[in-house]
Amino acid sequence: MRSLPDIATLLRTRMKALSLTQSELGARTGLSRRTVTSMLSGEDDYKVTTLLAVLDRLGYELAIVPKGAAAGLAQDGAFTPTAPAVKTRVQAARERLAARKTEADKS
Repeated sequence: MRSLPDIATLLRTRMKALSLTQSELGARTGLSRRTVTSMLSGEDDYKVTTLLAVLDRLGYELAIVPKGAAAGLAQDGAFTPTAPAVKTRVQAARERLAARKTEADKS
């Protein structure tokens, strides 16, 4: 898994295989339907504890491994480690400031 959309796809596929609705998953996890819907959209961020609860109810376990070891876990062997893609808060703030400066320079 490399992104929230990848995780959302996995979760939706598993829910379909188990014939679970979003409401049923929410009831099993103690999460609101809105939270489940947001999580399954693949666009909104959420807490790790929320992910752990959903994975548990869908019969999955979260495993964290070094990037080099992840290749051995891929079913098709096609996993290639990537550079970190998640921005830190500082990186995101710097990008916003740079964008504002660019906009101000255009004015």
